[in-house]
Amino acid sequence: MRILVALLVFSIIIIVHEFGHFLLAKLNGITVLEFSLGMGPRLLSHEFGGTRYSWKLLPFGGSCMMLGEDGDEDGEGSFGSKSVWARMSVIVAGPLFNFLLGFVLAIFIVGTIGYDVPVVYKVSDGMPAQAAGIQAGDIITKMNGKKIHLYREFANYSLFHPGETVVFEYERDGQRYEAVVEPVLTDGGYKYGISSINYREKVGPLGTLQYSAYEVRYWIDTTIDSLKLLLRGGVTINDMSGPVGVVDMIGDTYEESKSDGTMYVWLNLVNIAILLTANLGVMNLLPIPALDGGRLVFLILEAIRRKRIEPELEAKIHMTGLMLLMLLMVVVMFNDVRKIFM
Repeated sequence: MRILVALLVFSIIIIVHEFGHFLLAKLNGITVLEFSLGMGPRLLSHEFGGTRYSWKLLPFGGSCMMLGEDGDEDGEGSFGSKSVWARMSVIVAGPLFNFLLGFVLAIFIVGTIGYDVPVVYKVSDGMPAQAAGIQAGDIITKMNGKKIHLYREFANYSLFHPGETVVFEYERDGQRYEAVVEPVLTDGGYKYGISSINYREKVGPLGTLQYSAYEVRYWIDTTIDSLKLLLRGGVTINDMSGPVGVVDMIGDTYEESKSDGTMYVWLNLVNIAILLTANLGVMNLLPIPALDGGRLVFLILEAIRRKRIEPELEAKIHMTGLMLLMLLMVVVMFNDVRKIFM
């Protein structure tokens, strides 16, 4: 059951991403040859309206294959026959739909249990935060100019900015204050001396929409900060997870949540889905050949030059990028399997 639940969550996220490409392709008059879930040989397939809809053997990934997408066709209904702005909209639609899915799911979370308030629960004696004047009950609003809306934004700040002196802006009894805090290095990492709890507060309909947007933005920012940490060497490729690791994580969450009741199962799975869909959206926008971001780079260059880059050259670059991504996926998948059986 855990595997089925994990595959269902994973599949919904992929379908929404590919549906973004599919919908904008159809709206722009581009012929969609195949819309599929999964990879490899077809298990089920049906053709309707000039498009083949398929369910494939390997339950990872999916695709929206458009006529002339790889530059081998420029006739009527092909990808290349449309304006550069139309093609950009098709490419951007996939990641955008991932973010929209995250927003819709966040409405369920925030509407059900509220948002996590960035309130100070306790200030440790003798620590920098106490010396700076921060007290229990203060609500953190900014850290080094970055607006803080959620408890997790505050809690994870030192993870992505280790050792950084922080200018805290906070509210107390309706008044705004500012404090400069230099963290100290302990066995558990850099600490400000501030303890907090995941205290949630429910808000009205407009507040729910507002904090749902903050929720999605938090996961987008976390994904970007994690990539920066990877580039700085703060984490390694062994810390990354691919499809196998993601499925295992979802399955573990499902099993651990069952004892708390159906509602907690849904809340935890939806929370993971928000993380994954935001992650997929960001990763696909990276300027790497074969990814949406890589294709977008070529379209931006075309818009600037007012001349399309040679389709055959672009296709070769994307194919090279795809091969390297597949190699990376194999390495990550191997690590996922190794970690499961360790």
